[in-house]
Amino acid sequence: MKKLTSALFGAAACFTLMAGAASAETVKVGVAAEPYPPFTVPDASGNWTGWEIDFMNAVCDKAELDCVVTPIAWDGIIPALTAGKIDAIMSSMSITPEREKEIAFSNKYYSTPGAIVAEAGSDIKPTNESLSGKVLGVQVSTTNQAYAEKHFPDAKIKTYQTQDEVNQDLYAGRIDAEIADLVTLQPFLESDNGKACCEMVGTVAQDVQIYGPGIGVGLRKGDTELLEKFNAAIAAVREDGTYAEISKKYFDFDIYGD
Repeated sequence: MKKLTSALFGAAACFTLMAGAASAETVKVGVAAEPYPPFTVPDASGNWTGWEIDFMNAVCDKAELDCVVTPIAWDGIIPALTAGKIDAIMSSMSITPEREKEIAFSNKYYSTPGAIVAEAGSDIKPTNESLSGKVLGVQVSTTNQAYAEKHFPDAKIKTYQTQDEVNQDLYAGRIDAEIADLVTLQPFLESDNGKACCEMVGTVAQDVQIYGPGIGVGLRKGDTELLEKFNAAIAAVREDGTYAEISKKYFDFDIYGD
């Protein structure tokens, strides 16, 4: 009887441990289906890599969440969240007043300024006067598009579905300049095409109403428990050195910002 009781107790304990392991909350994390190096980059097999993927894995591990990367077209990513097709957005989404009308955000997890890249030797400056009449490329439905429309009204703004398409058209000479986040422009400028054609002409003046305080995890309003888990995990990853360890693989500066 004692052996049987011990065996039953052992089996029960094993079942409890297995149940605990299986009870980790599954969270579908939406990322833009379009590549956004060095943050989110899919390979031919559909596997995702990049700074934001590494950061997501570290945060979800801290929060004890089973996070599943779920690609969504960028211009449909907020509707997918509000409709319940995904549970969170981790796709370099700026925290802005306009977006906060629809969804909630975690605390920021990085922040970089917008910048202008143009053909080398063009003498273009990041001002409306300099860009007047010029064709300015930008990824659609981004804060950079909103910034361009507000601050460069005399430029001819051309939108693209992906940042890669903007880069390609600048290289090909089909546009005069582009605006994007400084960090996302670096890989292009360091590529063979970027070195052959283009140069950074400057960062743009900050506009908090458009760019917001930084990049955060997008969540449905009312998902306060999940929001608290993400905030706590972001803080923990920052404090224990994991954030810096991940970042140094991709950047030679502090991406977190001020």
